[in-house]
Amino acid sequence: MQFQINMFSVIAAMILLRGIAVAQIPVEVFGGVKNATIDIMFFKFFKNKAKQNSEFLFFNRNRASIDYKMTETTNLPQFGFTEAISYNHQKLKGFAVVAVVQIFNKGVYPKAGLQFSRIHKDYTIFCWLVCETLGNPKIDFFFLGRYTPKLTERLNLFTQIESVNTLPSATKNNFNFVQRIRVGLKLKEFQFGTGIDLVENGRLTYLNTNNAGGFLRYEF
Repeated sequence: MQFQINMFSVIAAMILLRGIAVAQIPVEVFGGVKNATIDIMFFKFFKNKAKQNSEFLFFNRNRASIDYKMTETTNLPQFGFTEAISYNHQKLKGFAVVAVVQIFNKGVYPKAGLQFSRIHKDYTIFCWLVCETLGNPKIDFFFLGRYTPKLTERLNLFTQIESVNTLPSATKNNFNFVQRIRVGLKLKEFQFGTGIDLVENGRLTYLNTNNAGGFLRYEF
């Protein structure tokens, strides 16, 4: 069943990517001391009949993680697919209502809430506060900040901070906090440098996992 869900997600993502092929699509490979990840994430406004940006913004993310201690039954690969569409009216100054569908190894989670975005050439600020539409819902706060100022004519600094926070409504469920930091350089379509992923999971006591390493990104 989970395999079928993952295959459906891959096919759906491929169809969406094909329809928005003009978008810059950055692919990141991160190799840490504990696991390796591949991450595809981009933003793109749908075009209107005049081939101009409409008020609908599409957010796509496909992420997979492989643990170095993986066996046939434990530490299995983790997959995550996030598709979101938001309505961004100019008078809202970056705020928007957003509908989100997330697909993980353990299931499918529809969500809805509020979003804020500022997407420019040298910096990006993107965040949302969404709630599951299922029973015993979890509340998610997601923040992405990216800053790439020019250092020379060909070289830019690359910095990115990402925060993913899951807050359960049921007392039996754990909190989950993920912070991802990337610092490096941007040379044309390539970005590379060092980074760390910090994960905390629990309620009264927390299990901490730190995964430091290096990243390589390429914008197709």
